[in-house]
Amino acid sequence: MKILPHARFTRRHAHQTSMSAVLAGGLAVAALVVLGGAAPAQAATKYQFDTFDNPADPNFNQLLGINNLDDIVGYDGDGSVEPNKGYLLVPKDHYANENFPKSAQTQVIGISNNDPNSGFSRSFPITVGFWVDGKGNNFGFVNQYGTFTSVADPHAAASGGVKTDQLLGVNSGHLAVGFYNDAKGNSHGYIYEIEKNTFTAITLPFSGVQSFQATGINNTNVICGFWVDGKGKSHGFLGTQGHFKSVDAPSSTSTAFFGINNKDMLVGAVTRGGVSHGLLYDSKNGTSTIVDDPDQSSKAAFGVTGTFINGINDYNEIVGFYSDGKKVHGFFATP
Repeated sequence: MKILPHARFTRRHAHQTSMSAVLAGGLAVAALVVLGGAAPAQAATKYQFDTFDNPADPNFNQLLGINNLDDIVGYDGDGSVEPNKGYLLVPKDHYANENFPKSAQTQVIGISNNDPNSGFSRSFPITVGFWVDGKGNNFGFVNQYGTFTSVADPHAAASGGVKTDQLLGVNSGHLAVGFYNDAKGNSHGYIYEIEKNTFTAITLPFSGVQSFQATGINNTNVICGFWVDGKGKSHGFLGTQGHFKSVDAPSSTSTAFFGINNKDMLVGAVTRGGVSHGLLYDSKNGTSTIVDDPDQSSKAAFGVTGTFINGINDYNEIVGFYSDGKKVHGFFATP
């Protein structure tokens, strides 16, 4: 069974002799193209990209979340040839296994900043994601202080013989967001309160919503994600319960948000000409900016084309993944 990029479109330990061994793409500066917005765009910031691939599986890596200490979460394995195996990359030179106990596959997707209730002097973040059992069922999970808890919205129903429930983002206030699929295979976003083990359905006010996923939440409880209309086109959204707005990046056939920081900067991906491009969105002035890894290729690798940006911290450092036409690589980029 192939698990697509944490279903958004659609710690494996390894010793490293040097950082140069994993910086497969070297250092490069990406070109940014401002797509437009409600306010005049400021001069685009250039990003320096580093490629990071777990030596345990250099063929397929995705970096999906980052916090302010540059702790990064992600996974390797395409889910078909090699199973998904989650990891925590700290601090960009050590891969530590993070897999739900006895799972067939695991993806670690979201990570919080310092949890003030942890009792530890250093950041002890909460991580979330999903795990897959031997039958292909997906379940969300929370890893809090090293203890894993499986999470499943009670409304999730089997579609195609399997259930799908995933957590995709978490903040420092112990709130997580994610989605479940119903019997028709349509996704429904929700808020999960970790301490109380309670679920709150997210309601989008847009006309024609067929399916949607909540993918990120910041410390002021602003939520982001994407929704799909009846024609199969995806649109980004952000806001709080009862106050959501939809966003379509100009000149794009699809828009999706995957992460948000505490300054309300969002990241995600858009599709243009059949190729995915990384998206940086400033919600304060409505400016959309394309940010592509310079090593990306328009050729598909493991069903992935182009660049996807999945996580952003409060320093506007970003993580994600790109395809070079043969492999899928994780990246970390700094402005």
